[in-house]
Amino acid sequence: MAEPAAAGVSSLPREVREQLAELELELSEGDITQKGYEKKRAKLLAPYVPQTQGVDPALQKESRTQMPVPSATPTSASSSSSSSKFHRARSGGARDERYRSDIHTEAVQAALAKHKEQKMALPMPTKRRSTFVQSPADACTPPDTSSASEDEGSLRRQAALSAALHQSLQNAESWINRSIQGSSTSSSASSTLSHGEGKGTSGSLADVFANTRIENFSVPPDVTATTSSSSARPAAIDLPPSGIVKGMHKGSNRSSLMDTADGVPVSSRVSTKIQQLLNTLKRPKRPPLKEFFVDDFEEIVEVPQPDPNQPKPEGRQMTPVKGEPLGVVCNWPPALEAALQRWGTTQAKCPCLTALDVTGKPVYTLTYGKLWSRSLKLAYTLLNKLGTKNEPVLKPGDRVALVYPNNDPVMFMVAFYGCLLAEVIPVPIEVPLTRKDAGGQQIGFLLGSCGIALALTTEVCLKGLPKTQNGEIVQFKGWPRLKWVVTDSKYLSKSPKDWQPNISAAGTEPAYIENVMNKLHTVSVPYSVMKTCPLSWVQRVHAHKAKVALVKCRDLHWAMMAHRDQRDVSLSSLRMLIVTDGANPWSVSSCDAFLSLFQSHGLKPEAICPCATSPEAMTIAIRRPGVPGAPLPGRAILSMNGLSFGVIRVNTEDKNSALTVQDVGHVMPGGMMCIVKPDGPPQLCKTDEIGEICVSSRAGGMMYYGLAGVTKNTFEVIPVNSAGSPVGDVPFVRSGLLGFVGPGSLVFVVGKMDGLLTVSGRRHNADDIVATGLAVESIKTVYRGRIAVFSVSVFYDERIVVVAEQRPDASEEDSFQWMSRVLQAIDSIHQVGVYCLALVPANTLPKTPLGGIHISQTKQHFLEGSLHPCNILMCPHTCVTNLPKPRQKQPGVGPASVMVGNLVAGKRIAQASGRDLGQIEDNDLVKKHQFLTEVLQWRAQATPDHPLFLLLNAKGTTVCTATCLQLHKKAERIASVLCDKGHLNAGDNVVLLYPPGIELITAFYGCLYAGCIPVTVRPPHAQSLAATLPTVRMIVEVSKAACILTTQTLMRLLKSREAAAAVDVKTWPTIIDTDDLPRKRLSQIYKPPTSEMLAYLDFSVSTTGMLTGVKMSHAAVSGLCRAIKLQCELYSSRQIAICLDPYCGLGFVLWCLCSVYSGHQSILIPPMELESNLFLWLSTVSQYKIRDTFCSYSVMELCTKGLGNQVEMLKARGINLSCVRTCVVVAEERPRVSLTHSFSKLFKDIGLSPRAVSTTFGSRVNVAICLQGTSGPDPTTVYVDLKSLRHDRVRLVERGAPQSLLLSESGKILPGVKVVIVNPETKGPLGDSHLGEIWVNSPHTASGYYTIYDNETLQADHFNTRLSFGDAAQTLWARTGYLGFVRRTELTAASGERHDALYVVGALDETLELRGLRYHPIDIETSVSRTHRSIAECAVFTWTNLLVVVVELCGCEQEALDLVPLVTNVVLEEHYLIVGVVVVVDPGVIPINSRGEKQRMHLRDSFLADQLDPIYVAYNM
Repeated sequence: MAEPAAAGVSSLPREVREQLAELELELSEGDITQKGYEKKRAKLLAPYVPQTQGVDPALQKESRTQMPVPSATPTSASSSSSSSKFHRARSGGARDERYRSDIHTEAVQAALAKHKEQKMALPMPTKRRSTFVQSPADACTPPDTSSASEDEGSLRRQAALSAALHQSLQNAESWINRSIQGSSTSSSASSTLSHGEGKGTSGSLADVFANTRIENFSVPPDVTATTSSSSARPAAIDLPPSGIVKGMHKGSNRSSLMDTADGVPVSSRVSTKIQQLLNTLKRPKRPPLKEFFVDDFEEIVEVPQPDPNQPKPEGRQMTPVKGEPLGVVCNWPPALEAALQRWGTTQAKCPCLTALDVTGKPVYTLTYGKLWSRSLKLAYTLLNKLGTKNEPVLKPGDRVALVYPNNDPVMFMVAFYGCLLAEVIPVPIEVPLTRKDAGGQQIGFLLGSCGIALALTTEVCLKGLPKTQNGEIVQFKGWPRLKWVVTDSKYLSKSPKDWQPNISAAGTEPAYIENVMNKLHTVSVPYSVMKTCPLSWVQRVHAHKAKVALVKCRDLHWAMMAHRDQRDVSLSSLRMLIVTDGANPWSVSSCDAFLSLFQSHGLKPEAICPCATSPEAMTIAIRRPGVPGAPLPGRAILSMNGLSFGVIRVNTEDKNSALTVQDVGHVMPGGMMCIVKPDGPPQLCKTDEIGEICVSSRAGGMMYYGLAGVTKNTFEVIPVNSAGSPVGDVPFVRSGLLGFVGPGSLVFVVGKMDGLLTVSGRRHNADDIVATGLAVESIKTVYRGRIAVFSVSVFYDERIVVVAEQRPDASEEDSFQWMSRVLQAIDSIHQVGVYCLALVPANTLPKTPLGGIHISQTKQHFLEGSLHPCNILMCPHTCVTNLPKPRQKQPGVGPASVMVGNLVAGKRIAQASGRDLGQIEDNDLVKKHQFLTEVLQWRAQATPDHPLFLLLNAKGTTVCTATCLQLHKKAERIASVLCDKGHLNAGDNVVLLYPPGIELITAFYGCLYAGCIPVTVRPPHAQSLAATLPTVRMIVEVSKAACILTTQTLMRLLKSREAAAAVDVKTWPTIIDTDDLPRKRLSQIYKPPTSEMLAYLDFSVSTTGMLTGVKMSHAAVSGLCRAIKLQCELYSSRQIAICLDPYCGLGFVLWCLCSVYSGHQSILIPPMELESNLFLWLSTVSQYKIRDTFCSYSVMELCTKGLGNQVEMLKARGINLSCVRTCVVVAEERPRVSLTHSFSKLFKDIGLSPRAVSTTFGSRVNVAICLQGTSGPDPTTVYVDLKSLRHDRVRLVERGAPQSLLLSESGKILPGVKVVIVNPETKGPLGDSHLGEIWVNSPHTASGYYTIYDNETLQADHFNTRLSFGDAAQTLWARTGYLGFVRRTELTAASGERHDALYVVGALDETLELRGLRYHPIDIETSVSRTHRSIAECAVFTWTNLLVVVVELCGCEQEALDLVPLVTNVVLEEHYLIVGVVVVVDPGVIPINSRGEKQRMHLRDSFLADQLDPIYVAYNM
């Protein structure tokens, strides 16, 4: 089957094949875009396409049946096509050949087979289609799933598609794209849970369909009805989930509602995935957790205990190993410069260096004479021609940068020796390609610290550097300003006859650059030549009969791939084939494969000489050529498990986890070597221990320039013995390589220090993990074998991260399958968990100058969230095994014991109260009136023209006012309409549906006059009826309203066709519009028989999604208005500005009730008007010189974000806030300290006093518990320890303490109000060092829930409950449902006693119980929001013990996956929790109610019903 294929491709002319190869390279190096590549390729192949068409199916089939891992002998692999002559290894499918090892590949396959037996289905991440698009190429070509190498893959793709598409569909691609986009969260990505299906091989189109897996071709129904499709946040909506009403079912407590609140069919995608995730998590973790223990205060992180069975070193302490002594040669030149002078003058014609052109042909040979004369010219120019005679630019000892491309060795050599002759120090650096080169900043730091101001380069290179618009060379990131000097001959000055450089004898700075010293002839084969002609170095060896060749494993491999084209090369002249990266343990297989292939070309087995080098110690060891016929040195087969504990054990038990290493010869002549422990003091290792190789030799480096501290640690190491005393006084240099000295003093290297990953006390090598990743069938997924492995420090341990580049044509499923298999393979072979595995688009990882992956930069991108992965898998559940043990509640500690404990410890019982109402003298005329209706009638007679209300529009002009008399008259007319039109009786409920304004107030008093009970409801939003109308409908039903009062506009809306689509409009009760009222007087104003009668109903949706209506009696209304009047010192000559929603809670009370009771004037500003005029609220406050103003958090946030940068404009408009005494935020939540602080800080410049801003606290049972008011001490703030808070303890800490949380007091407790802190479980009182539920007792507490069935148990429990212990007075308390604590401060209250401050921490219903601890969502959300600039908003909730984090992404979609590791890290670090699911959504998806609070339960329901249309859902394993 392979023959016609081979014939088909090889029938292409050779030059076409070469051009194709060149194109491939340009693409891989990023020199050409994918689009350009496709274009040029198509052009090249156009004349030959018909010839290759017939070949396709065979090729396809063959590539499928081929083993995905290339075999060691490439003969079988390359028989299919000779066009891939040298690219076979480097094509997109191939692995990075440094890590090739067949034994390892077999081991990985065996390990995976073992896993397959116990295979768990892992939930595949859900991804929006647009996120998956990697490159423009993707948009126009369906994914190709070929597993063969790229050049034939793309040939085949072109041929197959052109054939298949002509046959089937004219417009297939658009159809495919349409069907893919049609499913809202790509059905392929989210619903395919099994991976192992075989794929059909009938042409590429079938593959496209197999990958997209389109279940239904019609567009699925739109399930996003409740979420706003626009990117802006929808108008604040109060959304109760369908049918959850407090007290709806008898005895249904909240937890049972929680369990059934999902409302998700079992077949739903999200819930099946979560179920799967839970199944995967049921597997036991590797280290079994010890028995739980009770830990009440400090959480103790599990310290991994050493494994008692771990192997320990047993040998004796090693002694340093010496190399053979260096002989002394008497007629040797003393230094490099002297050698150059000698050979340049005595043997001028001898060749020194031969350079090759791009095709591999020799272009120029530099002789010793030329090198000497040109170096001399350069030295003279540098010293004499760059400045003036009195001010030379360079002085001896200065440092100069050499910027030469690696394909121009001649110029570089001249520049290098020119510098030595001029006595300046050359610093060679890579040619910078862009302003943001990876590692560019480090080079900049090097140049700066060396004080370099001059850079030498060639004319060609200078032209190629990136320039600014006016032609100057750009300022590279972090680089000092450089002067560029061109060193081409024509620009140099000839030195005068009498000028001689100063050539000294070798000083303390020996230079060891062999070819000049020994008069060798060097042939340089640059990387660019190797890329186009991988065999060029072998041809040069053959042509020049070279004795020594210096190569890397990569060069060996490329030569093997290309060798079929060159049958007649001979390598018999080679005495040494030095493998420069022979220290890499994975080099052994490349050496073996090369030898087996080229032995027939005369290569001697003993000529292969691996060597070990490092930047600090230079050459550490090198294997000498052996004696022909002598046995080759042995190999060490080591146990990976032993290596991870740092000991050498020959592998016996599990052949899957073995590492085969070859020796790198003996220590260099004249040198010494020892092995020291890699961490801590340089203690000598035992003979069977792995450590860092240290070398003492005159031929190594001496110091790091300008870094004295690091130098001492690296270049001046004196080894110590186990007792800690120094061994000898010879300083050693750390090489950065890990290894050991084996039998016969042979040196073995097993890895590098900078690739060392120490996880839970065990050491793993990054290279070994890369090799394992590549041995898993990486061909379909990984682009050019590019994998980076590094570790990041998360939660007190290092965690392994694997990042790979994904092939542009890799399918979603292949990638996911590869990722899950890599996790299993690494787990089996290295016994270590991978924390994060990410795939990024091809060619996007930062590169080193030679095209490798820049690891440190990749790590930095990962930690900054700028890596932009296209696939990611996090596995925190398996790797994070050092979490503190879950807390178990102590059983049997009753309330009495707690109280006694507090008394013994000298702790106060946590309680506080406002001023006593009985002692307050208020000579108030109002007090004699029991009901608000009476107060209004009295005001209408006493002060008929006194204005009570003033309504402003967006322009700030008054649109409506109401005096006492006008309000009374209008209320009478509404009451008469209710009686006549509505035929209502006293006690009937009436829904008031009005926009914020004065109509709402008149309708409210009209109801009271008629004896009806008003229920204020926020009107539906015309633009989002489907979302807002059901809530209105529900309140109408639950309140059993007999009638709806509203405006004409809203009445039309309620009966419109749009409304009919959302609810049943036929079942509305009587709707009366109050726009045109008859002028009819009411015969009699209703007066309730007692003040305990109901005044109004207050309905609100809580943040947990509960719709709750509470009953407010007339007595409570009067008590509340009186308390607010006293606290804020309100009287008729005062004005207050209110920018709040008037539908429930304290907002309603301030808008509708307080003015009538206290007689002050209220300026009403509807919050929605601020959307069209941000200045409205602040300019009103300034214009009317308001002393007291009330707003909501939403309003404050709007002003902070919208006006924060416009303070100067506010000043220009004359806005001045120095009149404000109190600016109060009305809220039912923990004070948002950061927001109030930012607001105070921003507007301090326009006179706002930092003491003015404060918050209120109320709840459903009592709408106003705290309110700052005018007198009394300022609000206090404290820092509490977050860890203690999770244990329901309160521990105060200093500002800036780790894990501290800033809390602010929620205003002063109102007069007549008492609070106590209670344990919600035992109902016993707590001490002031505990967090507990806030219970309240006050005259204005609500009378109870308004329910369909009077659920007495819930009623009694929430409104009339008693402490279980320690309260002799048997006070009746109401439970607020909020957690908080009380602290006695140093301040003095109005009563003269020390002031007790109440701190609210959060709603009890919202808290998350995880690992036995109590978490507040807002704390986790605050941490998450800080992690990345693109997180706009965030919300968390739990689902079956899994923590789900939803983040809104305000950046571009490619950043979506960057957030997953960042979110997981921060929650783990700061809250000791593992995130189960991370959901990335569009801005505005997280529902927020009118008070600016997140509705997390709603979000949870939408998530479980799969209605969020997420950008990405990551299921953390």
